[in-house]
Amino acid sequence: MTGFVSFVSSGPGDPELLTLKAVARLQAADAVLFDDLSSGPILTHARDGADLVGVGKRAGRASPKQDHVSRLLVDYAATGARVVRLKSGDCGLFGRLEEEITALQAAGIAYEIIPGVTSASAAAAAAGIPLTRRLTARRVQFLTGADVTGGLPEGLNWQALADPQATTVVFMGKRTFGAMCAELVAHGLPESTPALLAESVGHPEQKITRTTIAGLVAILAEGPGTAPGLILYGPLAGDEA
Repeated sequence: MTGFVSFVSSGPGDPELLTLKAVARLQAADAVLFDDLSSGPILTHARDGADLVGVGKRAGRASPKQDHVSRLLVDYAATGARVVRLKSGDCGLFGRLEEEITALQAAGIAYEIIPGVTSASAAAAAAGIPLTRRLTARRVQFLTGADVTGGLPEGLNWQALADPQATTVVFMGKRTFGAMCAELVAHGLPESTPALLAESVGHPEQKITRTTIAGLVAILAEGPGTAPGLILYGPLAGDEA
């Protein structure tokens, strides 16, 4: 008898932003494998007696390897357990969801995906701004600022990323934004383009910093810090709540 895996999106960290379906799966789970940013109050929804296993990855810290996480999912489900794989934000965005799905498919284990509030949407809401605006911010684009080595990904479409009429959201980009900004400016984006840094979104220590792309480079050069952060730049980023 094989179990079942629910990939549950926990949102940015605020337990009030969980969906009703996410709460129901947590309450029914025999085991919860959770990301670092999905810990804390969110785990209070797990039922008493459930196995709670931290498998999160954070830059600059020792973290479980992806194949180990995938193996844990398979091993738990193989016992017939109801398993929740709790991922921060929306699990379909830069959460290595596909690799874990592939492992389950190879083992013949059924699964479902429960969407949630993305950290990008939560950051914009915390800053009191929309992600789009007619005529001046007609497109939204998400990208990761770090590849598997932690460096700036290769092969990025710099012309698209330097579009002054797009809202661009950079995940995991605090350590590489200096190099990214240099390319953006080289491809025509003004250094005065508004930018904001949203750190620890959905947590009590949440912080929103408004500046420009050049100003953000200067801020991050002093040290990116350890708080999880999201960078948003474009015509809306400078708006005040």
